[in-house]
Amino acid sequence: MKVGVLGSGLMGKEAARDLVRSSGVTEVVLADIDQQRAETVCQQIQSPKLSSATVDASQKEELAQFMERFDVIINALFYSFNEIVAETAIQVGTHSVDLGGHIGHITDQVLKKHEEASKAGVTIIPDLGVAPGMINILSGYGVSQLDEVDSIRLFVGGIPVQPDPPLEYNHVFSMEGLFDHYTDPALIIRNGSKQEVPALSEIEQIHFERFGPLEAFHTSGGTSTLSYSYPNVKTLEYKTIRYRGHAEKFKLLVDLNLTKKDYYVDIDGLLVNPRNVFLKVLDPIVHLKNKDDAVLLRVIVEGSKDGGRMTCTYEMTTFKDKKENVTAMARSTANTISVVAQMIGNGTIQKRGVYPPEQIVFGKKYIAEMAKRGVQIHETKTFN
Repeated sequence: MKVGVLGSGLMGKEAARDLVRSSGVTEVVLADIDQQRAETVCQQIQSPKLSSATVDASQKEELAQFMERFDVIINALFYSFNEIVAETAIQVGTHSVDLGGHIGHITDQVLKKHEEASKAGVTIIPDLGVAPGMINILSGYGVSQLDEVDSIRLFVGGIPVQPDPPLEYNHVFSMEGLFDHYTDPALIIRNGSKQEVPALSEIEQIHFERFGPLEAFHTSGGTSTLSYSYPNVKTLEYKTIRYRGHAEKFKLLVDLNLTKKDYYVDIDGLLVNPRNVFLKVLDPIVHLKNKDDAVLLRVIVEGSKDGGRMTCTYEMTTFKDKKENVTAMARSTANTISVVAQMIGNGTIQKRGVYPPEQIVFGKKYIAEMAKRGVQIHETKTFN
């Protein structure tokens, strides 16, 4: 299996690291607009399977010439590239996976290409990070074990192991993305009805071993495609996990318009966007640096089974790999997209078209593959 990886950032790097360690993968090419950056990553990983290339993903012809060489493409670029990569995958007949992008409805645009992809004999799976991604796969697995599903509740958070004030948070992905998740409303299903609730609202206490009491609250984008896949559930909710007090502090910052995109203030005749200023001020405060992080996840799927009630719970606590200096978020995310890409490449996944993860990825196989990589997802079933 030959795999092309677009983007040599953290997720692209760690996906490439997993790919070269996988016996079914014969060649991996890591592509970036800056080949030196990709080459530096290749030198760090040190594998005869791995090489670098220069690709400007905004140039469709150049992108097509690169993508057609591979069985599967892992798109680890910024989400604004997801649509052009999906279109090019269909054009050249190469399977493709990406890390998602519900801001601006990018994933919705990718999913609309289902018929084209199916006719081209191509499989495209968007949203293969942690949330969305891992939570979708586990939700789909839970649903598959029920006769009828009533409720899907999701809790996910990437947090520092040792929190520092003032926010007790260190970012493990784009702060701009975090601002969007904290500012835009969250889509949920409650009492069988789709509705929106404000981000940072309905704070509840949640407990994970080794961390004690934490908090969870609504943020946008987390339910991703699940509301389309399971429109008849009575409950669908996604909440982000943080240390206690985080949501209240950030809510004040949101209310002060410090995260608002299209908002400007006049300072001595100069129009200034407070969001851009706040991003610059906040970045050195919340940068993870060499600190240890953890990813906490809990997926609870409830419904009926054989005339009774059954609950399937999936729980994960993943820590930084100190030996290889890989963050918990990178381990969880990059291994997810690599595992699923390989499932397509080796024929485990055979359906063609564009599918969200919950509709196409085999949960049991996925859990087993993640365990091989040190990411342990624990399943519990209870009957009422």
